[in-house]
Amino acid sequence: MNFNFLTLNLQRALVITCTLALLLCAGGSFSQNSSSHNARSGTPPPAPQLPPELMPPHPPAKMEQRYFDIDAKRASGITAEDMLPRSREFKRIDSTYYVGWMIEGEYKYEHAEDYLGFKNAIVPLERAMNLLEHDYSKALSTRTDQILTLYPIRLIQPDYTMIAYFLMQCYSNTDQPDKVYTLLRRVLKWKLQADYYLDAYNLLGWTVHRNRFYTSAKYPFLKNSIDANEKLANRYLDSSLMMIERNKSLNEPLGQYMPYMRTIEQSEKMSVYHYKNILYSYSLNIDSANYYFDLMRQAGRLPHNNYANFLGVCGNFRTAESEYKLASERDASDKRLQEWAYYSTILDIYKANPKAGIELAKNMIKAAGTTPGYGWYNIALARSMLYDGQISEAERYADRAANFKELHIGTTLGQTQYDFSIQLIKLINNEQQWQMDQFEHSNWWYNPEVLYDMGLKLGQKYLQQFLIINQFSQNPERERVIYKLFSTESTVSWDEIYYLLHDFSTKYFLGRFQKEAETDPRKNIRKYFQLFSARLLVQQGKYSEAKPLLDKLLVDPTIDQDYEKLFIARVYQAQAECAKAENNAAAQNDWLYRLYTIYPQLVPYTGMPMNMNLTLSGNVDKGVADKLKACNIHWVTNSSIPAANAYVIFSGTGKKKNITYYVLDRSGNYIVPKQSFSWQKPDEAGTSLAYRLFNIGNADTDDDTKDKK
Repeated sequence: MNFNFLTLNLQRALVITCTLALLLCAGGSFSQNSSSHNARSGTPPPAPQLPPELMPPHPPAKMEQRYFDIDAKRASGITAEDMLPRSREFKRIDSTYYVGWMIEGEYKYEHAEDYLGFKNAIVPLERAMNLLEHDYSKALSTRTDQILTLYPIRLIQPDYTMIAYFLMQCYSNTDQPDKVYTLLRRVLKWKLQADYYLDAYNLLGWTVHRNRFYTSAKYPFLKNSIDANEKLANRYLDSSLMMIERNKSLNEPLGQYMPYMRTIEQSEKMSVYHYKNILYSYSLNIDSANYYFDLMRQAGRLPHNNYANFLGVCGNFRTAESEYKLASERDASDKRLQEWAYYSTILDIYKANPKAGIELAKNMIKAAGTTPGYGWYNIALARSMLYDGQISEAERYADRAANFKELHIGTTLGQTQYDFSIQLIKLINNEQQWQMDQFEHSNWWYNPEVLYDMGLKLGQKYLQQFLIINQFSQNPERERVIYKLFSTESTVSWDEIYYLLHDFSTKYFLGRFQKEAETDPRKNIRKYFQLFSARLLVQQGKYSEAKPLLDKLLVDPTIDQDYEKLFIARVYQAQAECAKAENNAAAQNDWLYRLYTIYPQLVPYTGMPMNMNLTLSGNVDKGVADKLKACNIHWVTNSSIPAANAYVIFSGTGKKKNITYYVLDRSGNYIVPKQSFSWQKPDEAGTSLAYRLFNIGNADTDDDTKDKK
């Protein structure tokens, strides 16, 4: 979940508007004197000399340098390119004035893209904060409804909160939540009458929520359970609402001079509602989350990414995709992880379109480079490759993510979820590689070499399971984030969870999922628990109990035929497994054919041979054809058997040999579109062609291979 509500630029614009209004109100009477001075002397005048009561509270000995030499230049505007030179100039003029250090810190923060960059920004920001508190403590503690009292200190409190905001982000991005907490408490002691750049109580709540799975033994500001931490986070948000009400009587009279103060109450409340949404979505308090999302929608402040996450965990994938698209337009320039992109690739998998997820993830990797988010996009790409049947490529990208030091900036998704996502993909890879031996060798069950290789891969799978379970057992969130199947803090698909659980404590999980299927408040999600229950019954060999559940799922009215194709495909697969166990070949053939038409990439990894009618033409290469026919596909000619129709055309000679292929369903519709690839080695070409007939491997794979070489 992204934590930002109002961007810093928007807040900055509001404060600038406020300052300009004050300058017009209080400084207009001095413009005539300045013009007269300029006409008499012929030289540029210094900054307007205000009456003493309206002068900023600079120390008398520092007034000349700070007011005339620094404040005046700062008021004229500083471009992004001038920030670093200006900061150095200001420090040369007066190194004890916070402004030069503040500008340097802001510049380094804005240009930071890794751990070291944020660490470097901390030094000038801490210096700026200490200097500001030392010289302007009275201004920081001032609370007033009088414009003439506020005018001299009009920049002090906004500057302070801006410094604190950048510093808080640096601490957070370098994994120092204890310093984040101390900093926010330090800001709160001044009891500022507006948040400006930093909503401290809200960020305390977010910090607690982000570290909710730890206890006071690790961070003293936490409680000792997830529930207690979530209650603490909510109390901080309630304190924020109380502070807004307390400040209302001071800020309302200032509204006639400061446009920002006229809207500050609503703006600050929207920020609280934003964090309320995060907490209620996490706890699956559906009604409360909807209530606060509606308030933000009515105010035109709906956070599209977080709302899409919420819709996703409620099973409304169609609307979630629309909200992610809106989030992509709003967050396109952000340098942190784009959650909308990561989760959109999972929706593509649900839609049986992992190739779209592959394209999106690759584009995000190209755009991000090795900046925050790069590791997450590689995880998304590995998962999309996995569901497209490209197992070796999935493993390559999972390894790339594992070897990258990801910075988890501006999100509640942390290293625990990151590592778990990678390890789970690797587990599924191990299981799929074992299934590949079955698919590539129809004689696998009496081939000693293949059986030996399968034994090694099975051992690797068990070692990977042991590794994950050891890590998983230490995760206090497994009940909320994993076993619930859908959660705002989950970074894996529901289908991946089955690979984790199906070999362990089947009886325990069966009872759990059967209960969830009846009690979960999300009606669109209950069918997923029912599917898990049915598949676990199949795992136990209780086919007569599983089949009625599967039959019922096929007519479930909550199924979205376009966005839940993976769900439907797994129901078909379970039906085929039941039919196989009952020796009902006709039913097994029918269910596998249905599975193939909706999600062909899954079929080679089911362990069940698919019926296919093969037509070869052109200059047929016998070696390729023999290798293709040796794969675990049931080649049929009987038109009464449900089977797809595969067409393979050989062309070219020498180094320009090509194979064109496509597959039609029984009604003549394309399942696998017409595509071509070049080849040299018959065995490799035959195996590759077998996978391609299931829409696995295409031009993208060839391009990846070239890049890899």
